[in-house]
Amino acid sequence: MSALPSRTAPEIRLDNVTFSYRRHPAVRELSGRFAPGSLTAIIGPNGAGKSTLLKGLVGILKPGQGQIIRHGLKRSDIAYLPQSTELDRNFPISVIDFIALGTWSVTGMFRSIDGREASRVQEAIEAVGLSGLEHRIIGTLSGGQLQRALFARMLLQDARLLLLDEPFSAIDSKTMADLLALIHRWHGDNRTIIAVLHDLDMVAEHFPESLLLAGCKVAWGPTDQVLTPTNLQTARHLLEASDSGRDVEISRVA
Repeated sequence: MSALPSRTAPEIRLDNVTFSYRRHPAVRELSGRFAPGSLTAIIGPNGAGKSTLLKGLVGILKPGQGQIIRHGLKRSDIAYLPQSTELDRNFPISVIDFIALGTWSVTGMFRSIDGREASRVQEAIEAVGLSGLEHRIIGTLSGGQLQRALFARMLLQDARLLLLDEPFSAIDSKTMADLLALIHRWHGDNRTIIAVLHDLDMVAEHFPESLLLAGCKVAWGPTDQVLTPTNLQTARHLLEASDSGRDVEISRVA
C-alpha cells in the first residue's frame, strides 16, 4: 500500500446523527469530526453503541436523524473489518480466496486474478504472516490467524478510510503486536483509521484520538483528555440510567 497524498485523506463529519438498533436509539444526536489522516479509537461500556456507529460510518446502517458528510468518499474508498463473530466460518473458502476478495474493486466479482493482482495477494499473505496456509479452509484457522487474514484482505483494498470493529479480540500477543504495527503503517500512509476497542491501556498507548460513547457522546478529542476518571464514570452512569429507563419501558409494554 503506497502513501496517500495529504489532500486525499478523508474527513468524516457527523451532524446530529442518531442510529437505532432494533428500533431503539443506540447512538443519539452525535456531532463531531474525524480529521483527515487521524487514528481514532471508539470506546465505551458494553451496549454504548460503538459497533452500531461503525456500521453507520461504513453505510450498513442509515441514520434515523441527522447526516454523515463524507466529502465525496465512495464506498470503494472504505475498508471494513467486522467482528470475527459476524463471519460465517463454515463457508468453504480457502485462505487465499478469502484474502483475494480484497481485490474486487480492481478485478470485479467474477474475473480471475492473475498478473499483478495475484502478486499483490501473495504479498499481503506474506505481510501478515500466513505463508504456507494459503489453501487451508478459513474454518480451520485459529482466531489469530483469521484476524491476520482479515487484515490481509484490507491491505488489498488499499482504502482511504479503514474501519475496524474489535480487531484484537481473542488473539495472542504476537498477533496483536503484528497487527498493531500494520495499523501504524496505515496511519503513516496518511489514511483515516477508526477502530472500536475495549482495552484502554492499548488505546492510551497507540491511539492519539478517542471518542467515548455511552449511547451519546461523552468526550471526543485527544486520548489523554478523553480517558479521564470523570469521563469514564460519566459514561458508566449514563449507560446505567439508559438501561434502567429501557427496562421500565419494556415492562410497561409487557
